[in-house]
Amino acid sequence: MHMSDQREIKATPAEVYAAILDPETLKACVPGAQEVTGNPEEGYTAVVTQKVGPVKATFTGTVTMSDMVPNEKLTITGEGKGGAAGFAKGGAVVTLTPSEAGTTLGYEVEAKVGGKLAQLGSRLIDGFAKKMADQFFANLQTQLEGPPEEEGAEAEAAPADAPEKKKGWLKKITGRA
Repeated sequence: MHMSDQREIKATPAEVYAAILDPETLKACVPGAQEVTGNPEEGYTAVVTQKVGPVKATFTGTVTMSDMVPNEKLTITGEGKGGAAGFAKGGAVVTLTPSEAGTTLGYEVEAKVGGKLAQLGSRLIDGFAKKMADQFFANLQTQLEGPPEEEGAEAEAAPADAPEKKKGWLKKITGRA
């Protein structure tokens, strides 16, 4: 399974790169992560619990970083075993490009599963893998930027005589006023 996407993050490429290498940030970003330990040089070990369709499993695995170009690019490779549920392995090539908003984070993900998980069917697995990748990078964005602003909080902060600001769909997807 192969997929790619990108996100605008309001942080410098150096901040994003450092966050991706931090085990505590990884633990906060990986959906279902119970434990992430290690470092970029020697790799990380992780314990992750996930439910894919009817199969729930706790995966114990390793994550390694390679092809590291500080503040520009890195490859994340992971492999986990979930006992009777099977295994999952894959990788992501992550690129960081400076942008007006901060950093454009692009990623290309390749994932494979085996065992009971593979029997669930490729459509279910592909959807789950996309959801996991999207959730990881959304969590990373939240870790770096903080939670998204509430529309109600912005309205309360504006003076009563100020013209009402409308948030259109274009602002939501581009992040620009």
